[in-house]
Amino acid sequence: MRNKIFAELFGTALLLAVVTGSGVMGASLAAGNNAVALLGNSIATGCGLYVLITVLGPISGAHFNPLVSLMMWQANVINLKNAIGYISAQCIGAILGVWLTHLMFGLSLIEVSSKPRNGVGQWLSELVSTMILLTLIRLALKYASEKVAMLIAMTVTAGYWFTSSTFFANPAVTIARTLTDTFVGIAPADLLLFISAQFVALLFTVFWMKLEAK
Repeated sequence: MRNKIFAELFGTALLLAVVTGSGVMGASLAAGNNAVALLGNSIATGCGLYVLITVLGPISGAHFNPLVSLMMWQANVINLKNAIGYISAQCIGAILGVWLTHLMFGLSLIEVSSKPRNGVGQWLSELVSTMILLTLIRLALKYASEKVAMLIAMTVTAGYWFTSSTFFANPAVTIARTLTDTFVGIAPADLLLFISAQFVALLFTVFWMKLEAK
């Protein structure tokens, strides 16, 4: 169990380092062109996810997301104690990943994002993004388990571009991104909107799971 918890902490920290670091680098090199910055950010995130899921999946399942851990708990894949351990590690790891990026790029360790991400469209986007991600994981594990890493990585990369919220779909990621005033940040005032939408999507997914089990 100790190895699993560490894998979740380490993996989530590296994921946020990839997300935040590629956002900083992309914005720096794009000279104000947000499309170029987003392209670099999305490709790096997809590549990072593929590697992390492939390497750490055999250890912990490579959840890196409290919603995934809660879904796996509801599916009796992990018990409640493990789920709580996973979620704690994910939230701590996500924040550590952001702080690591700040140190690497010479930014202030402690920041608060000023980037607004609000409105009904953003809420709907996170609801759709999270439902897509959770449904994909369930179906991939059931029908294409050997391709899970690739499917998730490609979906998240595409999600950056076809959703207005850029596919957060992860409460730990959302919380951590309030702590960086960079390209990938989200203002704390908009945190509740995003996380509420993500958990509504989880409830829909769990409800669907219960119906399928009958």
